[in-house]
This record gives sequence, structure tokens and C-alpha cells, in this order.
Amino acid sequence: MSVVISIIIPASNEARYIGQCLTALLDSDPVPGHALELIVVANGCTDDTVKVARRYDMPARERGWTLKVLDLKEGSKIKALNAGDVAAIGRYRVYLDADVRVSPLLLGQLIEVLSNPNPRYATGTPRIAPPESRVTRAYARFWQSVPFNKSNAPGFGLFAVNATGRARWGKFPHVIADDTFVRLQFAPEERVQVAADYTWPMVEGLARLVRVRRRQDMGTAEIAKRYPELLPNEGKARPDIMALAKADPTGFATYALVALLVRAGKPFADKDWSRGR
Repeated sequence: MSVVISIIIPASNEARYIGQCLTALLDSDPVPGHALELIVVANGCTDDTVKVARRYDMPARERGWTLKVLDLKEGSKIKALNAGDVAAIGRYRVYLDADVRVSPLLLGQLIEVLSNPNPRYATGTPRIAPPESRVTRAYARFWQSVPFNKSNAPGFGLFAVNATGRARWGKFPHVIADDTFVRLQFAPEERVQVAADYTWPMVEGLARLVRVRRRQDMGTAEIAKRYPELLPNEGKARPDIMALAKADPTGFATYALVALLVRAGKPFADKDWSRGR
């Protein structure tokens, strides 16, 4: 009997990206002995996300996969994650953002890790999609050099857990940083980064970078306040800022500018957390 893998994709106004995401998944190499279900959870969409996602029903069937498209009226990633979990039947759960593109080998390598009977958290090797703007190119270059992003299994945009790992928490709580909340359920030795990669886009332009960074910082602070017992699982190395700055002064200056504007509070303030595409 096949083991089911459930791939849960929250999507809010992602009509531009959801097709690329699903195409990449359907181009994955076969995972023998496993059946796959794709669960797109559209939430609060005012564009064609649902329509585009449903076009992939037949391609999924042709691969022997199933596709479920849920259409939630409220725009909430956490509610989308929980709705996806309710609909999912898989022993293994893969959670990914709708703008992520997986490489063909990734699913197979994730499942190899998750087949361990002990709790496991797995992710791929992240690649930043080539930025279009100069400011995002500089920021992304430096951002990838900081210790967290060079650490093992940071898991931004895509993470996967096995059944014993998923049992570590119930419903997703209403937090900003759902990915951090999940990652810190696992000790560093329980987290695995496989060699196969996935592509994740960074927002373009200074204003959008500031808004996203502000939200990331808020999410980190929220986890520290609400779940201090999880912090020992962080395992972050302390950055040598001077060495990083010397290696990439332009990237450092851009990264520092974004950080300063975040701390200033008002620049580019926006109640909408949207990635601002």
C-alpha cells in the first residue's frame, strides 16, 4: 500500500506564481511506493489563484496524484495551513509557499529523511531567484551570508515533517512566523537539509524589503515572547559583522539601511503584511 505525501500550499492572490509552483511539483522525479496529494488552500483571493490552480487537476491525475483546491474567503495563512492539515491524509506533510519552485529531486530526498521513525524536520537547499532590482540584488547577496541563512535547514518557504514530528504541535497557532514556530519544535540534530534545492523569490525594492524585514523581526520577537521554551532549539551562530561587512561592503550597507529603516518604525509602514508584489 502506498504511503501518502500531503503537500500543503497556502496561497493568497498568487495567480502569477501558483502555476509555476504546481508545474515544478508535477515535474518532480517519481517517489516509488508513495502517492502524492497537492492541497492548494486559496485564502482571501481576489484574483484568479483558484482558477489557475484548478487547471492542474488533469495533469495531476495523469501522474496518479490528487489535487484539492480549497477556497477560503478569509485571507489568513494560519487558517489556510490548518484547513490544509484537516484536508490532508498523508503520513508526511510538506508545507511550501505558493511562490516556491522545487527541483526534480527534492521530494524524493525529503521523503528519504522523513522515513526515519524518529521526529524529523526536513527542507531543501534554498536558492534566491535572481532579483530584478539593484537594491534587492545587494540585499539578497548579503542576506544569504548571515549565519542563519548559512545554517543547516533554515526552512524558509519550504519545510516538511514526518508523522512523529507533526505530533509535536496541534493546530498552527496564530503567529506571524509559522516557519520559525515549526522549526523550533525540533532540536538542531533533528533538522536535516537535503542537497536538492528549491527556488524562493525575494521582494523587489527598498520599501518592500523594509516591510518584509519588519514583519520578520516582529515574528521572531513574538515567538521569543510566547514560546520561550523553544528558543534553546535555535542553535544560531553569532555573526561576525565586521568580517561580513568587509567581504561585501555594498551588500552590508544595503542590509544595514533596511535594518535602520525597520527600527525607525514609520518609513514604509503598512498594515498589510503582503510581500508587496
